[in-house]
Amino acid sequence: MTLKIKNTLTGKKDEFKPLKAGHVSMYVCGPTVYDVAHLGHGRSAVCFDVIRKYLMYSDYDVKFVSNYTDIDDKMINRAREEGVTVPELAERIIPEYDEDYSSLGVLAADEAPMATSYIDEMVEFVGRMEKAGVTYVIEGDGVYFDVSKSATYGKLSGQKLEDLKVGARVAENEAKKNPYDFVVWKFAKEGEPHWPSPWGDGRPGWHLECSAMSWKLLGEKFDIHGGGGDLTFPHHECEIAQSESVFGEGSFAQYWMHNGFITVDKEKMSKSLGNFATLKDILSKYSGFVVRLMFLQTHYANPIEFSEDLLEQAKAGLARIHDFVRNLKVSTGESMDFDLEPFVEKFEKSMDNDFDTSGGLAALFDLIKYVGFDTDYKKEPILKALEAMDQVFGVIFVEENGLDSEIESLIKDREDARGEKDFGKADQIRNDLLKKGIELEDTSNGTVWKRL
Repeated sequence: MTLKIKNTLTGKKDEFKPLKAGHVSMYVCGPTVYDVAHLGHGRSAVCFDVIRKYLMYSDYDVKFVSNYTDIDDKMINRAREEGVTVPELAERIIPEYDEDYSSLGVLAADEAPMATSYIDEMVEFVGRMEKAGVTYVIEGDGVYFDVSKSATYGKLSGQKLEDLKVGARVAENEAKKNPYDFVVWKFAKEGEPHWPSPWGDGRPGWHLECSAMSWKLLGEKFDIHGGGGDLTFPHHECEIAQSESVFGEGSFAQYWMHNGFITVDKEKMSKSLGNFATLKDILSKYSGFVVRLMFLQTHYANPIEFSEDLLEQAKAGLARIHDFVRNLKVSTGESMDFDLEPFVEKFEKSMDNDFDTSGGLAALFDLIKYVGFDTDYKKEPILKALEAMDQVFGVIFVEENGLDSEIESLIKDREDARGEKDFGKADQIRNDLLKKGIELEDTSNGTVWKRL
């Protein structure tokens, strides 16, 4: 089997060939930390967490970098509104992201740089661009990148420079040589954070951050660059232009991956539209594993039309997985063996096909259906296969809310009552559990239970 990745840069599924055999270098654009995470942030974090973990499952040594943008207009404006400094705002919000992502089972990045920790490297990068002849200065404004100096500008998004129109997240400025020229160093304004540079005190432009930080942490060329689909243009397009102006065409990331949006009534979930749900709101009602499974049920590149029904479906699916695992663990049947390979092959074939988690989950549920709950199959090989899948999914072997121990205790009470021939009490316990949404089944391997 060969891993193929839908590469935004080429527009097709490319066979994955890392720059260094057995190693993967990966950079994912993180959030601007002016407010707590919403569901869209969570989806991106889980998508690339799964991609990272499947690469690890495939025996790659992965270096994973994901940044925090802790200086930009939104940070400055929010800090001003709250009467705090920009660093104080970032210091409060970043741990909130870390906590929410951890609740979703997201593995912490190997490196999680904050933009303000790499100002010297960004200044150096602007100097290299100036030496390459691709920047110019607008007095009183900042240092700009001249997109007309980039022969391949637009190659990621598939747009031609002459056809581009000024749109979202691209500032209009009549002093610019071209409408799509972008600022790489903003000159200081009164009351705003700033740092020294050869061109004047100021702060980095948004696009500059990731070019400089990926260069310092992963090198001039690395394997995978990821982010939300809304970053394809202009953010990632500008990153490519910057980096290739300094290091040459073909440098920078080799594979570009973009996750789909969370939509509400067919519109992208975003703070600017006010149609977003914070992760904390969702996690106050649903387990992080339910939310994670909801994300995994859709291919990472496709949109998700969010609804409570989706969460409820994921909750039911997760309960089925956990019921199966728990009952498998207590099973005493060890007489039968069967071929697990087709299920593992289906899982790997799906994941090798551009990380198709929906197909991978289908393999998991096929296995659950085949084995069933009242099993005489040898459980250790099955558990081993499930553990392998869970290296990627991260939802199979988890305990929630202490509910399991309470039910197990009631089941023991019922068994004691049956042993004492107190069938009235045994039936009462069964009925009480039914009211809690728990159904008991007496099998040849003991009593098993499942959520209704």
